[in-house]
Amino acid sequence: MTATQKSSGAKTRRTRRTGRRDPLAITLLKKDHREVAAMFEEYEQLEAEAEKLALFNKIALALKVHTQIEEEILYPEERGTVEDDLLDEAYVEHDGAKKLIAEIEAMQPSEDFYDAKVKVLGEYISHHVKEEEQPGGVFAQAKRGDEDLEAMGERLKARKEELTAQLSGKKTS
Repeated sequence: MTATQKSSGAKTRRTRRTGRRDPLAITLLKKDHREVAAMFEEYEQLEAEAEKLALFNKIALALKVHTQIEEEILYPEERGTVEDDLLDEAYVEHDGAKKLIAEIEAMQPSEDFYDAKVKVLGEYISHHVKEEEQPGGVFAQAKRGDEDLEAMGERLKARKEELTAQLSGKKTS
């Protein structure tokens, strides 16, 4: 640290190993991943059925919106940059998650296996996130491509807002 930095109180900021921040598209998708992981952790602490149902409904909405924006925007636009096998697996994992979400939505928290299905969904999503975010995964490959991930981030953000309003029954302005 230089004398100027010491005297001004400025701190040097360490960044990722890449030396640069993630582009907006990746930042937004990772933020979604963290928010859903936190909701699954919170679910584990709940005992009241009404609270479990309310939180699962939030989880389901977040996952439906997230999978849809990835499938509508990220995956198709990164086809050719990201390995086909990775994208194909991601679509299949999304499909499996959607089916499990539908099963849980058709149940009540008092029913046998409700909590177990929510737990398995959380583990399934955790696995999917790890694959997308790992070195060499979908996000890493997308960052090496030519697509403008800042502009894609703006499209993802707008579509997420639209879908969240639509799927939660709120009117868009």
